[in-house]
Amino acid sequence: MNRRTFLASGMTPALSAGIAAKAVGYRSGFAERDISPKIGMEKPGGLGPSYHTEFHDPCKVRAAVFDDGNKRVALVGVDTVAIGRYVVQAARKEIERRCGIAPESVLVAASHSHSSGPVARLHPSDYAHASPLMQKLAQERAGDLQYTADVIQQIAAAVTEADRKRVPALCGAGSGREDQVAFNRRHRMKNGLTWTHPGKGNPDMLDYAGPVDPEVGVVGSWDASGKLLGCVVNFACHATTSPRGISANWIYNMEQVIRGAMGPNAIVVFLPGACGDVTQVDNRSPYAERGGENGAAYVGGRIGAEVVKTLLTMHPGVLAPIDARSTLLRLNYRVPSPGRVERSLELVRKDPKAVNAADLGFAKRALLLHALTLKQPYEEVEVQAVQLGGAVFVTNPAELFCRYGLDLKAKSPFPKTFPVELANGWVGYVPTEDAFGPNGGGYETRIGVSRLETAAGTKMVNAGLELARQLKPGVVPERPKAGPFKAPWSYGNVPPELT
Repeated sequence: MNRRTFLASGMTPALSAGIAAKAVGYRSGFAERDISPKIGMEKPGGLGPSYHTEFHDPCKVRAAVFDDGNKRVALVGVDTVAIGRYVVQAARKEIERRCGIAPESVLVAASHSHSSGPVARLHPSDYAHASPLMQKLAQERAGDLQYTADVIQQIAAAVTEADRKRVPALCGAGSGREDQVAFNRRHRMKNGLTWTHPGKGNPDMLDYAGPVDPEVGVVGSWDASGKLLGCVVNFACHATTSPRGISANWIYNMEQVIRGAMGPNAIVVFLPGACGDVTQVDNRSPYAERGGENGAAYVGGRIGAEVVKTLLTMHPGVLAPIDARSTLLRLNYRVPSPGRVERSLELVRKDPKAVNAADLGFAKRALLLHALTLKQPYEEVEVQAVQLGGAVFVTNPAELFCRYGLDLKAKSPFPKTFPVELANGWVGYVPTEDAFGPNGGGYETRIGVSRLETAAGTKMVNAGLELARQLKPGVVPERPKAGPFKAPWSYGNVPPELT
């Protein structure tokens, strides 16, 4: 490998030469698979159906496997809006069959790309107990089951390949900061309520109703030659820039920037942070939004550049120990009132052309939630913690409000804590409890869009912290400290020379 390649990887020949000796028993591998939907498939993420008419860039499954000689874990990012729990369970079962990685050691998260394919968030069998009308509504929202079955196989294939490609490696964990691309979309209004996306120039806006998280979390992995095998990126922002056509959204642009700087074959596994109330849209900015491709290039480019800076700053070492924990919570459903159920039934029984599309979409969601509550009063929710030395990824299956992610980081015992939302299942939006109070409101609190009890976020964060506390944090590798002072530079310890 030439000097230019070493410099591009952020590693000198001398440092890379020591990897094989230092990484005894420590290995990592990366792989990806194409899961681009076909033209004509449904484009997820909206209140009503829309369909793909053109192709922009590939949607992928990206996988990383880390092995410290005692335990293996897999981190998987999937380019889709959300992913059903049954999908994750099926993929984990296949992964265990193929390469023996335990199910609780596999983390699968959706990127939340709104320009991706129709992976199922629910299964029609979830509504086998319900009326024919509810079964029909569930079928409409089930996603493409054949496409979903293909995605399950590609998740298993990507993890299996990453496991097979494990090589001696050193890893680093670090954080960058990007504070120009993500904004809280909820705003406090003069009427005392909180609105989602009140609109640019709205004179009744007072201030943002919640925070953002500018941390760009990065784990990088290099092989014995100093080449970047891949990296795991954690950032809190909706993937809703939506360039025209099938696309991984701004994650594609981020990947392009990282590969341009660090090597064309580096695999970039994206795991979304807590961003249920955070998007690229700044309602308080006087400027028009960058739309489509321009928006994706701006958001993904800036995040990608920060990832590159963070990788170049890392001092690779061994991120050990590797471990994983998971737990299941029973969180109660919100129960639609009888009046809400009746009004929703009236809407869905009308000719769709005579009903506002948004009202119809919310009515269907309320009815589907009501049908679930008739089967059982709670949802089983997985929370997981995956440790790489001094870094821990703590998951939830929600579109979780940003405040919860910041709380998790503040209370975690680990040097680096990366919240991962939309992981290992899907439960809809989980707002903060004050969003349901007298000064709350907004899209994310609407029943059906929000499915779980108002304390769900607090309970998930507490469960994640408990799992993290069961683990023993390792260290984050750092550059060696300078030795003791010996002498100043002999050319520089002189007074001004004026003549």
